[in-house]
Amino acid sequence: MKKDKRIRVLIAKAGLDGHDRGAKVIAQALRDAGMEVIYTGLRQTPEQIVEAAIQEDVQVVGLSSLSGAHMHLFPPVAQLLREQGASDIMVIGGGVIPAEDIPYLKETGISEVFTPGTSTEDIVRYIRERA
Repeated sequence: MKKDKRIRVLIAKAGLDGHDRGAKVIAQALRDAGMEVIYTGLRQTPEQIVEAAIQEDVQVVGLSSLSGAHMHLFPPVAQLLREQGASDIMVIGGGVIPAEDIPYLKETGISEVFTPGTSTEDIVRYIRERA
């Protein structure tokens, strides 16, 4: 990646989860770290998230889930990106996600999963090292 090009990140709330405080905190932390952040807002379908990611030419999609639907909502985003020829877009997830679900999510194409208590600095570092 060119040094003069800022990392573009799409932050998305998939499904019916109506709690977005954490997603907004992450979005602000990424902005403060110099990244361009697009926030989709609440109640996005995997198809809407993928369409926005491609249209916005992002390097990273950050998915947030507090509703317990991560197993049904995160994998389709990674799958749809592959189907659209955009497998170079890294997908990360965060929220209240049980440790036992993380290996499956990673198998389906989620690069990393950040659970409550993860520092924003760790998330910024992860994205910078891989985007």
